Amino acid sequence: MGHSRTVMTQEEWGQLQATLERTVGKNNYLNWIKPLSFAGVSDGVATFHVPTNFMGTYVSDNFGDLLLHQIAAADSDVRRVRFTVPSGGAPRQAPAASGAPAPDAPAPEAEPAAAAAPRDEALHGAPLDARFRFDTFVVGKPNELAHAAARRVAEGGTVTFNPLFLYGGVGLGKTHLMHAIAWELRETRPELNVLYLSAEQFMYRFIQALREKKMIDFKELFRSVDVLMVDDVQFIAGKDSTQEEFFHTFNALVDGQKQIIISGDRSPGEIKHLEDRIKSRLQCGLVVDLHPTDYELRLGILQSKVEQHRALYPDLRLEPGVLEFLALRISTNVRVLEGALTRLFAFASLVGRTIDMDLAQDCLADILRASERKVTVEEIQRKVSEHYNIRLSDLIGPKRVRSLARPRQVAMYLAKQLTARSLPEIGRSFGGRDHTTVMHGVKRIEELRAADSQIAEDLEILRRALEG
Repeated sequence: MGHSRTVMTQEEWGQLQATLERTVGKNNYLNWIKPLSFAGVSDGVATFHVPTNFMGTYVSDNFGDLLLHQIAAADSDVRRVRFTVPSGGAPRQAPAASGAPAPDAPAPEAEPAAAAAPRDEALHGAPLDARFRFDTFVVGKPNELAHAAARRVAEGGTVTFNPLFLYGGVGLGKTHLMHAIAWELRETRPELNVLYLSAEQFMYRFIQALREKKMIDFKELFRSVDVLMVDDVQFIAGKDSTQEEFFHTFNALVDGQKQIIISGDRSPGEIKHLEDRIKSRLQCGLVVDLHPTDYELRLGILQSKVEQHRALYPDLRLEPGVLEFLALRISTNVRVLEGALTRLFAFASLVGRTIDMDLAQDCLADILRASERKVTVEEIQRKVSEHYNIRLSDLIGPKRVRSLARPRQVAMYLAKQLTARSLPEIGRSFGGRDHTTVMHGVKRIEELRAADSQIAEDLEILRRALEG
């Protein structure tokens, strides 16, 4: 055993904590750094006492490198940090030395027990977004089952499927539906104890209860709710102690016929490092996938949002075709789609211009590039040739007969709509034609699309084939 020495004094540790708080943010500091107790340095290892093994593992995984870097700056002999639970239990925090910042939170013994928290705080672990209600949720084929299931749960009647598990990618509406359920229950069934929070917040409350020896209060709070809603459950995967407590909470509520609603970024069976017994429990209820949005749903969402923007910008004009263009081009994420529309209205208002295709492409160039489909001009040309039963060489070639000119213009129009290629680039792909020729072709198809039902149908069929 090497000689133990405390090169870093408590005052220096207090100063280092101030630096760490600025680096990791106040919440992370209060939850993970402030509870650490610096124990000393031995043989190049800086030791910290922690309340629980779980906390030590979490801090090591997420903040270990940062702590080592900061400590090594004060003592170049330090090569490693470790976290241990002292044999006598959780350590008392040393008082802040003079010159160290005062704690931002009251001492643990001054904090009320979770069960004694104000009712509103207890019922709503996370704030609800006023925008996320059922009447603002646009329903289409990709999300109609999830919407119907959420509506049923929001009625607050007999539990028919437990849990309800909603899953899907970012921006597809999981959190919107979770908030909508909570709003509906709060307004129509105020007598119910509804607790909505993220899986991360569940973990923070659990760790705080461990640290402050308030596990009984924690268990009573979570087992007293009528409806438990946990968002982004994948966050607790791999965190053994939190999973253990989540599992017991889950079982207690199901056994008590209390409703549970969970969301995740994928189905329970596909969440890595989630315990099998939790996966099994989650799969016992109704598991609903929110599919990626289709064109019609995205267009409906945009049309709904336009009405909200018109209230803010009543004098702005929106040219036909712009919403359709955005619904075609921005397909992966509804949040990005809504953000693009917000930016477009704000920009048009600032520069005093009509919202047309040119403005949309200029204002949203970065979003359009990021959202660009894997559709190429060459693929569009092949699909159009097949659809109109003409040779690809004739579509691209110099012949100007009407039987070729119209399909060529359709292909140019789709290339403009579905790719980020410029007009000159599109022209070069069509036998070296000038960009004004492409511009004329695009404009002509835009006109025919509104007047000729056959052209409109052709465009829709081709678009679906290319999207698929």
